[in-house]
Amino acid sequence: MFNVPLLKQYEDLHCPNCGLSERVLPLPPGQSKYHNCPRLHMLSAPLVPVAMDAKIVAEEREDYLNGEVQATGDNGRPYMAVRTVRADGSDDLLVNAGWAHAELRHG
Repeated sequence: MFNVPLLKQYEDLHCPNCGLSERVLPLPPGQSKYHNCPRLHMLSAPLVPVAMDAKIVAEEREDYLNGEVQATGDNGRPYMAVRTVRADGSDDLLVNAGWAHAELRHG
């Protein structure tokens, strides 16, 4: 009887903005690994495969907040999304939705 080693396949991911790289086990289809990117104002940004030609950009919120609570970057500005743009023109969007809040009143 022979012992057969089981080989694990890894995937190399990186952030094209800050240069962070990781070697991970392959993720299930449709899932991404994220990190807080210092070059994108500490917003949550995806890591992309090393072989993928892509750029990741933070999109500033362009409308008036009017008292709405919104996630902000480390520069204090509200950002509505982080977009991954591939060289072939396709893109993915991570949307930062406004936060829900409530008040508890007695009486």
